[in-house]
Amino acid sequence: MSDLQSQREALLVRLFEAFNRHDGQGVMACMTSDVVFDTAVGLEMFGRRITGTADVQAAFEAVWGAMPDVSWTCTQHSVFGDRGLSEWIFRGTAANGTRIEAEGCDLFTFSGDRLSRKSAFRKDRPALPAQATTP
Repeated sequence: MSDLQSQREALLVRLFEAFNRHDGQGVMACMTSDVVFDTAVGLEMFGRRITGTADVQAAFEAVWGAMPDVSWTCTQHSVFGDRGLSEWIFRGTAANGTRIEAEGCDLFTFSGDRLSRKSAFRKDRPALPAQATTP
């Protein structure tokens, strides 16, 4: 494995550590200032396209606000030249108590030592019912 490939795999690990800390600055430190993020959901065939540091950070922060327990359990990171792939399990609880748990992946494009593109894909699984709480 080349040094660059190792550095890029380490970048993906740092990225998901920041996602799971809900650390917007940490996430954006892994991305270029002109990053393009294609969400898993949206009206376009690519989802919804968000560009630039401020808007991409705001999108991630909105998810963390809507689902305070949201997490991504990474099962594998792979790097192929200027492209990367992270496979994960997405888990989170919405404000109404319903839970989401689904497999997904991100496709990345690297620009030097940062990510210039992130395209998210997630299984379209119905939300799980809210869990009953005990008094």
